[in-house]
Amino acid sequence: MENTPFVRAYRPSDHEALGHICVMTAHQGGDSSSLYPDHELMPSIFAHPYARLEPDFAFVLDDGAGTAVGYVLGVPDTAAFAKRFRAEWLPDVADRYPAPAGPPRTPSEEMIGLLHTPERMVRDELAAFPAHLHIDLLPPWQGRGHGRALMDTLLGALHRQHVPAVHLCMVRENTSARAFYDRLGFRLLTVRDPAPVWYLGRSTDEAGDSP
Repeated sequence: MENTPFVRAYRPSDHEALGHICVMTAHQGGDSSSLYPDHELMPSIFAHPYARLEPDFAFVLDDGAGTAVGYVLGVPDTAAFAKRFRAEWLPDVADRYPAPAGPPRTPSEEMIGLLHTPERMVRDELAAFPAHLHIDLLPPWQGRGHGRALMDTLLGALHRQHVPAVHLCMVRENTSARAFYDRLGFRLLTVRDPAPVWYLGRSTDEAGDSP
């Protein structure tokens, strides 16, 4: 009998699977393992701190046999999260990933620079969209409605906590992800950022109308 996948709350036992999903989707939606040789680096920025600091907004897609094959990770208050990231998360990983002494010379050093500047997450243009999220699924689980189920779960959790709207940041080259977000009611936000990224946002209610 085939297992039925379902969305559930993150559990500490999902830690390793969370890291694997992040690595396998962190380069424009695909495998980043060759670009960042230390496979703990990307999860240390974009996955594990979310699960630790905001577990009430961390959800996974369970393959039906107990293994997480996708996730959505959110924070209700980006400014507060950035402060906690610096105070509670960064001290635990700074020894492994010391801040670069100069301009980044490798993709890894560029990411480590992001790790050491959580304040980059806080932008005046996003004040009306205080929450933010990351969502990723392993390739075999994409395009099957699971992303929408994950997103609906997080949006519901944020809405119940009276969080009005949420944003995300994505690499522009990941066009398939942009199409996914468009279908879910996200719209382009105007944010000054020299990086080749888009900021998208929407309200947390079912209608999806942004503030």
